[in-house]
Amino acid sequence: MGKLFGTDGVRGLAGERLSATLAMRLAMAAGIYFRKDSITNNILVGKDTRKSGYMIETAIVAGLTAVGFNVRQIGPMPTPAVAFLTEDMRCDAGIMISASHNPFYDNGIKFFNANGDKLSEAAEDAIEAIYANDELIASAQATNMQIGAAKRIDDVIGRYIVHIKNCFPRHLTLKGLRIVLDTANGAAYKAAPTIFSELGAELIVLGDEPNGQNINENCGALHPNNLALQVKHLRADIGFGFDGDADRLVVVDEKGEVVHGDALIGVLATHLKRQKLLKNDEIVATVMSNAALDEYLKAHKIKLSRSAVGDKNVLEMMKERGLNFGGEQSGHIVFSDFAKTGDGLVSALQVSACLLESGKKASELFGEIKPFPQILVNLPIGKKPPLSEIAGLEKLEGELKKLGIRSLFRYSGTENLLRLLLEGKDETAVKTQMKRVQDFFSSALK
Repeated sequence: MGKLFGTDGVRGLAGERLSATLAMRLAMAAGIYFRKDSITNNILVGKDTRKSGYMIETAIVAGLTAVGFNVRQIGPMPTPAVAFLTEDMRCDAGIMISASHNPFYDNGIKFFNANGDKLSEAAEDAIEAIYANDELIASAQATNMQIGAAKRIDDVIGRYIVHIKNCFPRHLTLKGLRIVLDTANGAAYKAAPTIFSELGAELIVLGDEPNGQNINENCGALHPNNLALQVKHLRADIGFGFDGDADRLVVVDEKGEVVHGDALIGVLATHLKRQKLLKNDEIVATVMSNAALDEYLKAHKIKLSRSAVGDKNVLEMMKERGLNFGGEQSGHIVFSDFAKTGDGLVSALQVSACLLESGKKASELFGEIKPFPQILVNLPIGKKPPLSEIAGLEKLEGELKKLGIRSLFRYSGTENLLRLLLEGKDETAVKTQMKRVQDFFSSALK
């Protein structure tokens, strides 16, 4: 058996790698794992709008009830809603069926513990070990009245909507703001319009007609071009695009320009500091974040700590350092005072509050940060030796640093690719050095 869990749960082509058989057995393994700390004997299951969600949900329900758990099915809901509701409804665990920003034909399974937190790698490894243990799987199956039951609950969306609205300052209203939302035909297609309209916004909604296969298709956070056109055409104040499971946000200013993710993080950090809500005057971003963010935050006396790539790593560092704000330039932004994980709806409301209280147009507000030129290249390679063992690499990195160029090299976890990042104030120098870097690694890793 190959490794099941990737960087964010189990993911793959639905019906092939992620089959009904795999989903059922994985649910049984997860149920056995969660049994040791079970209090309520209930596990929450949500999903996004992919057609394969019906198949995978049914398989998961079969697996969980087979090992004695009761299942609470809540239908299409954002990933952060599942995290919140798992704790709010006092379930022993939560499961989200989604492949996030992937096309409709992929799907995935994410797990949350009773506190609504994503599982640690150690917990994922334990579930994988159970999955591979035929004897344990067979012996754990319930019989008679110990077999679990499933119940579909259709009204929990109201709890999540109230929770999200409570993160928006009570002295503010969205009345007078014209906002375009693109819900990517995904999990936020009901919750997002309800929240923004109830808070008073003049609303135009795109991508809110899911049909099982149009999730993320030329819409939402992954494809913000149509959102940008509509914001400009309709003279809106701002536009918000979400991905398929709504844990990610892309912002478009009134000019129809997509706001850089690091500009979003920087402006929100300074906004929190002005409100005296930024713990320890420090935030977490990843190693991918632009150096312009460092300069901007330093000017505002905010410390930036960098984690490895992935919102899970951002969250872990935030917890370690006792912080309440962090994010990735891709749009996963974490306000831990309001959400257990990145929540696109929370982020959009915080951006709205920041815009209202600044009295500026969105282009002026986010134009305060000008990202340095940055080049990313995925280089095909033949082997993956430890980077520390590649002769001449340390010298190359030192020379790049002397030229004022930041470098980051890392292997893809799933493909034979080396991800190369160079960044500096001089775009010509960055382009020239990238050619040099590619030649170096092509020779070293052929």
